[in-house]
Amino acid sequence: MSNAQHRAVFDFEIAFSNGGGLCGWDFRLDIPGDAIHESWLAERIVEDMRLLMVGSVVLSNVRVVAEAHRRVASAA
Repeated sequence: MSNAQHRAVFDFEIAFSNGGGLCGWDFRLDIPGDAIHESWLAERIVEDMRLLMVGSVVLSNVRVVAEAHRRVASAA
């Protein structure tokens, strides 16, 4: 079994239902394997960024790279 870690790299546009939006490019997000469904990825970015009132999420240039996870566990 491989110990390789993977990250999704992608561009995104998020529109809020109360107006405004947010966009990013070459955004990286840790993922649990070497493949990803875009719907899962859209849900994770909204959840990780703790966004509210999201109307739509559009992803583009989605790719998976073998790269170590960089998330640091928070101390409780």
